[in-house]
Parts: sequence; C-alpha cells; structure tokens
Amino acid sequence: MTAHHDLFVQQFLPQKTELPDLINLETFGYPEILNCAEPLLDDAIKEGNGIKIAVIMDEGEWSYADLQKDSNQIARVLVEDLNMIPGNRVLLRAPNSYSMLAAWFGVIKAGGVAVSTMPLLRSVELQTIINKARVSIAFCDSRLMEELKKIKSGSCLEQLVSFRDGELDERKKGKPVDFENLATFKEDPCLIAFTSGTTGKPKAAVHSHQDMLTMCHAYSRQCLQPNSEDRFIGSPPLAFTFGLGGIGLFPLDVRASTILVEQPAPDKLLEAASRHKATVMVTSPTAYRFMLGNMADKIPDTLGKCVSAGETLPRPTFVEWKEKTGIEILDGIGSTEMLHIFISSRKDALKPGSTGVPVPGYEAMVVDETMNPVPSGTTGQLAVRGPTGCTYLDDQRQQKYVRNGWNLTGDAYQMDEDGYFWFQARSDDMIISGGYNIAGPEVEAAMMGHTSVAECAVVGIPDDQRGSLVKAFVVLRSGFDGSEEMTQTLQDFVKQTIAPYKYPRSIEYRESLPKTETGKIQRFRLRQE
Repeated sequence: MTAHHDLFVQQFLPQKTELPDLINLETFGYPEILNCAEPLLDDAIKEGNGIKIAVIMDEGEWSYADLQKDSNQIARVLVEDLNMIPGNRVLLRAPNSYSMLAAWFGVIKAGGVAVSTMPLLRSVELQTIINKARVSIAFCDSRLMEELKKIKSGSCLEQLVSFRDGELDERKKGKPVDFENLATFKEDPCLIAFTSGTTGKPKAAVHSHQDMLTMCHAYSRQCLQPNSEDRFIGSPPLAFTFGLGGIGLFPLDVRASTILVEQPAPDKLLEAASRHKATVMVTSPTAYRFMLGNMADKIPDTLGKCVSAGETLPRPTFVEWKEKTGIEILDGIGSTEMLHIFISSRKDALKPGSTGVPVPGYEAMVVDETMNPVPSGTTGQLAVRGPTGCTYLDDQRQQKYVRNGWNLTGDAYQMDEDGYFWFQARSDDMIISGGYNIAGPEVEAAMMGHTSVAECAVVGIPDDQRGSLVKAFVVLRSGFDGSEEMTQTLQDFVKQTIAPYKYPRSIEYRESLPKTETGKIQRFRLRQE
C-alpha cells in the first residue's frame, strides 16, 4: 500500500488470537494483489460481454460496459474531487438500484471501504454507523438526504454527495471513462456490513476483497449453479450481505443479469419477475408464503431456481411451492459475520424442512457449552468455519462469536445421522420477522422515549406469515390508558424513531412486568406466555 493509506480499519481489527480459522482458501487460488472489481466487472468486458445487459429496472437497462463506465467515473470523483485516500470509508444510502450498484463498484475500484445502509434507517441509526466506522464521505440517493442532513454536524461525516439527478451525476459528466483500479491486497478490507446484536448496538463486520469472490465461488457457483443466461431477482437490500451477493455479485460473477426493484414487496417482486422474465429468485420464506397465499396464479413460468434465507423455511411452504411451481426452494443459513450462506440445500442434497449441508469449503458442527460436538439429534449451538469468518471492528463481542477458531452464530441446531442440519431456534433475543433481524432491546429503547411509557419489554411471538411478530409488553405511566389510540400513537412514534419495519405490531398493556430479584425483566417468561 501507498504511504497515504487510511489504516483505521486494520488498527481496530481483533487480536490474532480472537480471529476465526480461515480454511480451504488455497482452493480458490487468489493472487496476492486483488481488487474484486476486476474479476467481477472489468474482466467481463475483456471477455466480450460489454454489450450484455447487467442491470434491468423498470426505468431502463444497463450493460456491463455502462456499469464499468459509471463506476470508473465515480471512482475518479472520489479520488480527484473528494480527495478520498485508500482505506477511507464511504457510506452508501439508496434503495436497490443501478445507481447503488455503480456507486458500490466506484468505491471498491478506488480502494475505499463501502459501508452500505438501508433506505429505512433513521438519523439516530445512521449516526451510530457513521461514527463507529469513522465515515467521512457519503453518497446518498437524492430522495433520501433528509436523515443524513440531520446528523452531518453531529458526526464525523465531512462530505455528503447526492446522486440520482444530484451532485455526483454532475461531477461525473466531465470525467474520463477509464480508471486504473487501486492495486489492493486480497486481504484488504473493502466492506463494513452492520448487523444488530441483542443489545441493539450494531456490530460492524469487516470483509475483504477475497471474501467478495469467495461467496460467489463457494455458494453461488457450487450450490446455486447459475449460468450467463439467468436473470436474478430478489427482495433483500444490496445493503445486506444476503442481497449484495444474491442480486448484486452472483449475477455478475457468471455474466448474467440482475433485475433490481426499489421497493421489493412480494407483490411488486412477483410483478417485476413476470415483466422481466426472471429465472432465479432470492427472497425470504415470508415472501414465498405471501406469494402462495395471494398471487399463486401469477408466479412466472420462467422461474427455475429459488433461494430462501433470512429465517428458517417451514416444510409446508417448501411443499406447497413445489406443488404449485415444480421448483424446490433451496433453503440456506448465512450471517453478516460470515458474509453469506454457509449451510444450504442443493439439488443433490435436499431434505424438506432441513437447512441442508455445509457449503463446499465450510465445516459445521453442533456443540455444547464446552465446544464439544453433541450426538446427532441433540440440540446445541451451531459452530461453523470456512474461507470466510467473523471479524468485528473494535468490538468485545468478537470473543463471544469466535471460540477456538470456530464461529458461533447464535443459532440452536440439530444435526441428523446423514449430516443434515435442522434449525431449532435463535439462542439470543434477536427477533427474525419477515426476513429482517430486529433487536428487541433497540425497540424497547425507542418505545421508552415516549412520555407515556414507564416500562417495556419486547419479544418475538410466532406468526404464520412473518415467522415472528414483534410484540411489546408495556407498563404505562399514571394518567395514560392502554387504548387503541395509545397503541397507534406508540407504533407511529417507534416508526419515526428507528427503521419503520422494527415497530411492534402487537402491544399488550400490563400493570407490571416479571422480574428477577435483582430487578431484571424476565423476557423468557413473556415468551412462554
């Protein structure tokens, strides 16, 4: 690296003794100097795919050459106009769109570290992310600037640049269309992906250039097995690693096309899939259940492969989908810490209701509290290791996630005698609702900000459609009553405070909450009820 290199991320990585074992990397044969934009995008043009369609949206189509040109110009804006140096973090804020993908590649090409965020996040959440990752530059969709403007003075953000008929588009216009990618090392960080822990404090998972290729080579090529004629579509945001892989990098890796939908609710997703002749769908079990219940007659016959992750896929959903479409949904489990799916069903390894077997290159086992494997059919903690692993930025929770070189995902699992893995439950307070991870304590903190709330406990309750629903048990202050109007007021308040999808869909009013002798709320008792 050059002398002018921002080493903030490297300086705040875990100690070597706290890092996971990375295994089987030698099978990929990555060169020491590796910028992942080259094999994913630039090589596609060298191979003659310049005119091939890379991105499809209702508003237009863009070729591989278009994506390369725009990302090159964005890289030039970063380096020449915004004085970005290698290693600087750049926040990206936009819905799933061509502009978001082009901006991501621009950051990567220039040697920056992309910090992608969802459109739904509010200023308080964005401020936490910006200050944790020490973000100095942000690219934001012009329609979403308000929340970032609120916090510019109270954060380390120095330059806020709009795109989609914004400042970035103007700056790009005069730039040459070529750019020499920064010669990064394969282990250099290029992505910080934020996840919410049980405390509600986001954890920052750092991933490298080789990690971007590994999720393509390990999961996509070997489990999903797409080809260059495929058209991917999906609901997860590009800001989630599930979405970055599933509808961002996997299609480009095999020189296929991706269909991006800005607001990918299940009905909109299905309509776009039909309109643009999607062949691969990547979404949550909740979305598949919605489609079966509401739009089963509109599932396009072009679909050939379906991927499910984000929450466990119920066997009835798998069976009904196969009956209606003839397609066996490939269920999988991944995590932000591991980057993408590490246990998955495959065409040749599929048991309805099971998550599947380890993705090639990964190993998994079910262990007890002392990290010893438990007998088949016994519930324990899921431990996994492979060519990717958990590397938190400046976070003591690294020691909890990684033990003896293995990644402990926080999931309770069983393994059967054939080596298939069966999900049992989350082993912490995370609520998985509609494919989103929602930290109960974060919702509690938001609700406690309302003047009427004296105490609050938030748990997940089972729900046929969404997997789990966020439910709040509330003790109101004197002078307030638990009416329908109060429920609506509290729900609206939470939506204005944190991302709207986190709001409690059910609120129950109580005189008191169950507590331990030391005054801690016993959420497990509320769940049992």
